[in-house]
Amino acid sequence: GVEVGPQPQGVARADVLDKMRKIVKHGLDFVQLFNEGKEFPPCTIEVFKIMEKVDYPRNKNGEIIAIIHPELQDQDWQPLKNGDPLFLTLDGEVIPYQGNCTVYPTFINEAAYYEKKQAFVKTEKIKLTAKHLRMSVS
Repeated sequence: GVEVGPQPQGVARADVLDKMRKIVKHGLDFVQLFNEGKEFPPCTIEVFKIMEKVDYPRNKNGEIIAIIHPELQDQDWQPLKNGDPLFLTLDGEVIPYQGNCTVYPTFINEAAYYEKKQAFVKTEKIKLTAKHLRMSVS
């Protein structure tokens, strides 16, 4: 499956549709070249690995007591360091990120995740290395 976004539910965006078409085309091109016996050299790529889902701060009744800080809003895939603003309480108090490493939040303040008690997902940037790849001919 391919998920391309962000995009509000029920909305068709031309720019997001164009990105989806390009990624599907690249995937199909790879399959065709692989099936033709093309050899792909080793490569390394940076990816984002999910660490954990982070909920909104809540009171003892389970009610949300803070929102995503304005400096974090719309900053998916951007580095979040210890001390950076994370949440803003309804009283105006800033709740900073407290972590021992830089993380890369994504799905920040997505409406579809409120019911899942998810303010964002913390990811870490890692490198994956692939060996050369070639279809074996039988």
